[in-house]
Amino acid sequence: MRFECARIAASKQTAKDLLEAIALVDGLPSDHPMRPEANRLIELWSQEVLKLAEELFHKGKLDEAIAAARKIPAKATAHKLIEERVKRWQTIWSKAEGIYRKAEAALRKRDWKLAFQMAVQLLELDNKYWQTTKYDQLNTLINISREDGNKLYEAERLAEWGGLTNLLKAIKLADEIRPQSYVYQLAQQAIQKFGRKMMDFAQVALDRRNLSEALDIVSQIPKKAKLEEEVRDFTVLANAQSRVWQDTVVGLEAAISQAQRLRPGRPLYTKAQQLIARWQAEIEGVAQLERARSLAQGGTVGDLLAAISAASLVSSTNPRWNEAQSEMQKWQTEAETIEDRPILDIADQYASRGDMNALQAAIAQASQVSTGRSLYPEAQGKINQWTRQIQQIQDQPYLDQARAYAAAGNLQAAINVAERIRPGRALYNEAQADVSSWSRQIRTEVARVQAQAAQAQAQQNLQNARQAASSGQPNGLANAIQIASQVSTSGAVQTEIDAAINEWSWQLLSIAKDQAGLNPAGAIAIAQKIPSRAAAHAEAQSQIQIWKQSMKQ
Repeated sequence: MRFECARIAASKQTAKDLLEAIALVDGLPSDHPMRPEANRLIELWSQEVLKLAEELFHKGKLDEAIAAARKIPAKATAHKLIEERVKRWQTIWSKAEGIYRKAEAALRKRDWKLAFQMAVQLLELDNKYWQTTKYDQLNTLINISREDGNKLYEAERLAEWGGLTNLLKAIKLADEIRPQSYVYQLAQQAIQKFGRKMMDFAQVALDRRNLSEALDIVSQIPKKAKLEEEVRDFTVLANAQSRVWQDTVVGLEAAISQAQRLRPGRPLYTKAQQLIARWQAEIEGVAQLERARSLAQGGTVGDLLAAISAASLVSSTNPRWNEAQSEMQKWQTEAETIEDRPILDIADQYASRGDMNALQAAIAQASQVSTGRSLYPEAQGKINQWTRQIQQIQDQPYLDQARAYAAAGNLQAAINVAERIRPGRALYNEAQADVSSWSRQIRTEVARVQAQAAQAQAQQNLQNARQAASSGQPNGLANAIQIASQVSTSGAVQTEIDAAINEWSWQLLSIAKDQAGLNPAGAIAIAQKIPSRAAAHAEAQSQIQIWKQSMKQ
């Protein structure tokens, strides 16, 4: 009965049932007739348990595999293999978990290449569970994370471009990343970062004193950014700051009262305390500025100076010090304008007459506006204008006289007179333009006269050359060529000279050829008189070589 129950349990082929079967037969006494059969079955079933434990290991059930293997009886041969087998399983498992962790770390860093390399290493392990199930699982995670990583990259790119619209698009894109993705936490951090950038935009709008725009921006920050409390605090402080813009003590006190609503522990509590401290310091400065502005409303020089004196009481450590300095500068400018405008008005009246004495009187009057006064630049501009008018009155006669000389054809005299107008004078550039024009005319005329002289000399040379060539003798022809070559000119005369030189050169070559039969040396001497510029020169050189050869024979 014991053996039958054991065989039934063993037939189920599970580690649990096989171990129950082993326990049933192992209970027989050592002297029992069936003990040898029991030992044989224990050995057989122990091998099967170890085999099933290996299968459990390959199915990913490491703990079950180890537990099953370690229940094999010590008397079984398979028991000797247990610890070695368990050690191998644990080593493979530990290596697999290490590879998987590295892959997960790579995914969190968005290093898809490294994550895939780690996944490939799972295929090299001697475990079907890690080669298949965990490999497929990791590959799925890599693909999901890569898709989500690309979304996060795109969201970050949009955020970098800046602008409220891009930030909202970036938040929406990052929010699409799935919780099971390894970049999910990065996406959540990015959403909060983008939300804070929106708060920065809102602060910029608030700094421009645009309350409605600032509140509109923070109202668009989605809940996913997890900044609801910061947005509430920002709204409180923004409304408080808008009261400060009234530039009154009442406005500052109202702002302080609103900011005090933020209690310790609120996200912007520290900022609220800083603003409260600033506004409390500003109250004194604002009160002094209110009094100064009230004094300035009178508009007289005395009122403005009194306002300046009142505003000067604002301490340099007060947040309103720069504002006080700006107001003081404005009132100082107004006071100086009131004092100096009559001076310039009188100067304008003098200058309106337009004569030299009136202009000089205007300059003297405007010069009373001293350096550093608000109307000083305007006064200097008028002085420069009137100075130029005086210079024009003084120098126009020179320019008129110079132009009269030029019209009469006396260009050098015109230049001499025009150059009396010195650099820096009002008419200097105009005078120099005329001087340049007249100088060009003089150069053109000189060149024309020189060209005519050259033409005349060339004609004379040609006439002398023809007279020399009229003898028809070699020396006369050579002399004619030399005379004609002495003057270089252009146009029709040069063409005529070139034609004459060619004609005389051909005559020389003809004479040389006639003498060559009787006197080769004389022929060579004649041919050598032909210049290189002549058309006959090439043939003459060829003949000279022939004649020299004949003389050697």
